[in-house]
Amino acid sequence: MNHQDHVRLISGGIPGPGGIWADLGSGSGAFTLALAECIGAEGKIYSVDKDSRALQSQRLAMLARFPAVETHFITADFSRQLELPALDGIVMANSLHFLSHKESALGLVRSYLKPGGRLVIVEYNTDRGNIWVPHPFSYQTWAAMARSAGFISSELLANRPSSFLGEIYSAVTIK
Repeated sequence: MNHQDHVRLISGGIPGPGGIWADLGSGSGAFTLALAECIGAEGKIYSVDKDSRALQSQRLAMLARFPAVETHFITADFSRQLELPALDGIVMANSLHFLSHKESALGLVRSYLKPGGRLVIVEYNTDRGNIWVPHPFSYQTWAAMARSAGFISSELLANRPSSFLGEIYSAVTIK
C-alpha cells in the first residue's frame, strides 16, 4: 500500500480538518502521515509506539512532508495508561491485533476520547491469525467487541484486497 491507500482507508472516519488526534501503536508512521494529511495544520497528533527508533523515523518523515502539523511523539505501550489530552479521535491501524485480550486496552482508548469522539480502526478482515498477525478480527467481530466496550456505533468505511490475510478494512467507531 502507498500513502494514498492509507489516506483512503481512514479519511471517511475523520470529519474534517483540525482536532486533537492520536495514533496508537503507530509503528513506522504510515497512518500517522495519512492522519496528518486528513486533519491538516489545524490539527494536533500524538503518535504513540513502544519503538523509539520508529518514532524518530516518523519525526523525520513528518518534518519533511507535514511540518505544519503539530505532532508529539510518545514512546510508550498503548495498552497501559497514557497521559493524553481529551481526544477528538484515535487511529489504531494494525495495532490491536497484537493483543490477545483487548478489553482493558479498549477501555483505556475509550477513556481518552471526548463524547462523540471517533476511533478509526484498520485491520485484517479475518478472525484467524498467524505468527506475524496473532489476533486479527473481522469487521463483524469488531462491531460486537466495540459494543461490548461501551462504544455507541461502528461503521465499515472501506476495504481492499491484501496479499497478506486476504483483505484489510477500516471502520469508524463512535464513543
